[in-house]
Amino acid sequence: MVLQSAYLAVILALASAAVSLGANRFPALLKSFAFPLLGLSGFAAVGAGLGALVTATTSVARLPFGLPWLPWEVRIDPLAGFFLLLIGVVVVAVALYGPGYVREFQHERHPVAALGAFTGLFVAAMQLVVMADDAFLFMVAWELMSLASYFLVAFQHENAANRRAAFLYLLMAQIGGLAILLSYGVLATFAGSFAFEAMRHAHVPLLWSAVAFGLALFGFGMKAGLVPLHAWLPEAHPVAPSHISALMSGVMLKVAVYGFIRVTFDLIGTVQVSWGVIVLLVGSASALLGVLYAMQQSDLKRLLAYSSIENVGIIFIALGLSLVFLGAGQPLLASLGLIAALYHSLNHSLFKSLLFLGAGAVIQQTHEHSIEHMGGLLKRLPYTGIFFLIGCISIASLPPFNGFVSEWLTLQTALQGVVLQSGVLRIIIPVAAAMLALTGALAAMVFVKVYGVAFLGQPRTRRSRHARMPDIGMRAAQALLALLCLVLGVLPNLAINLMAAIPRTLRHLPEPGATAHGWLWLTPVAPQVASYSAPLVLLGLALAWLLSYLFLHGRRNRSIRRVPAWDCGFGPLSPRMQYTGAAFSMPIRRIFQPVWKVDERIERVTDDKGLRLTGLRHQLQIGDVSWSVLYEPIGRWVLIAARRVALLQSGNIRTYLAYSFFTLLFLLWLIT
Repeated sequence: MVLQSAYLAVILALASAAVSLGANRFPALLKSFAFPLLGLSGFAAVGAGLGALVTATTSVARLPFGLPWLPWEVRIDPLAGFFLLLIGVVVVAVALYGPGYVREFQHERHPVAALGAFTGLFVAAMQLVVMADDAFLFMVAWELMSLASYFLVAFQHENAANRRAAFLYLLMAQIGGLAILLSYGVLATFAGSFAFEAMRHAHVPLLWSAVAFGLALFGFGMKAGLVPLHAWLPEAHPVAPSHISALMSGVMLKVAVYGFIRVTFDLIGTVQVSWGVIVLLVGSASALLGVLYAMQQSDLKRLLAYSSIENVGIIFIALGLSLVFLGAGQPLLASLGLIAALYHSLNHSLFKSLLFLGAGAVIQQTHEHSIEHMGGLLKRLPYTGIFFLIGCISIASLPPFNGFVSEWLTLQTALQGVVLQSGVLRIIIPVAAAMLALTGALAAMVFVKVYGVAFLGQPRTRRSRHARMPDIGMRAAQALLALLCLVLGVLPNLAINLMAAIPRTLRHLPEPGATAHGWLWLTPVAPQVASYSAPLVLLGLALAWLLSYLFLHGRRNRSIRRVPAWDCGFGPLSPRMQYTGAAFSMPIRRIFQPVWKVDERIERVTDDKGLRLTGLRHQLQIGDVSWSVLYEPIGRWVLIAARRVALLQSGNIRTYLAYSFFTLLFLLWLIT
């Protein structure tokens, strides 16, 4: 039944792609057929994922596709089921959101047929990646996922920025795909087969298993957006349609996490402690740098893209801890770290998809991308404002929402580093835990800035002042994800119990006892060490709200005077008096200035005679240091090499005849 549901999910996604081909002539096909089919595909994926998790069984099959000597193998175990569930939930939300959102593209005469077709292919490819049980099918699905998402990023190709972002994304996707292929090639050499089952039982020498691990970390890390392989992510996410950004950030990055977990925890044999240290350090750097870069962004979707780098870093911190404990012979703590990574993967999919969908609604109604041009949107878009607030609270890791639980589990796992014998590890792990805590504090500051500048205060532009409520389907999609953020934050034990079978099936690890004390208490290590009760926290917050309401609206306080806000004696309040995003983040920019490439200028404007100051102009440009340190030198080396190679094409017929003559002599010598 699990396999049948997974097959149905893929078929429905492909059917959605096929139906979309006629949308240019019949736009109603998208709303009436393509997105409903995509939603049904999501429901089928959720059913398959829940079936695999609840039964804790593994289903395998061989498909009559591929090559005659290399058929496609599929396998759904609890790990694959978990990621199918993750994919399905976001796809259902996107299917609700899509009809109202793509309406503006129909008015602008964009090729909506291409948008619908590549969306269906993109979803089907991600589902096939999770189902694949051999390297051949995995790579076919992986490349289909990359190509489909490339065309979605380049959808509005009339803009030069979109074309540049799409090319950069495709280039880095192909480099990462090549690394993944080489990693599978190393494992297949010793397994004698491309089937994952053969790789699981193969004896790979330590050196070659380290090579396979390094290639997998590079390839999957590039797709996931780990620093410094993240350059494509803040370029591609802002230019893609918002529901595609939700799929890419909320789902595609997790498919890369799935691939890394599959290779490292399942296919490679013995895990080394050093591997976990590398993953832990890379994850810590990605989390901290991601949130610092997000802090300085004014483009709403670009800010969310950098925030995804931060959260992927948190996931890899948990995975690194799991690998360290696994290599050090602490299976229970390794299981806890893996559960924390998986739970944060699920949580990030929900609240980041919610935030991207909310950003899409804001941009659709205001036609503004910069938060500096927004303001006062809570009055104009009340539902989007409430749902976006839930997403901000969740991603800032504040209780009682889901982001707090998974980050708290990760932190509790890190605090158990005292059980390790190595003094070096007992230093590295607390440092990583401190970086995680700093990341959480900065993330809260980032989203206070976002929500305060964009939704509170007064509108800064006419477009923000006249924003209208989005389509009901767009609001329903945000409501669904917001509700799930609350449910997974208040009842985390239910989700953790479902995930408990994953460590056991991957590495025969013991199930963590985090939920041993019932649904009310979460105790990751032991009740004496740490415990958390989300239902009691929610109850406390509800009681505090009730008491505040009774105090403000009691009998003695029925008549509350409402007067204009005090303007400090400077005349009527105006949007120019409000904090800007750049001003809000200025203290952090001063403290961590070496992290960015900052170009800040203040120009004095004078009169014609240059005697009287008439105004000031402030220009601020903040760039990613990775470009100047890593990517620009590589680009220069490639251009230099290309010029040297171009010298071979002199345009002289005598030179070409000489090439042919000496090549012939060399081949004759080689044969004889």
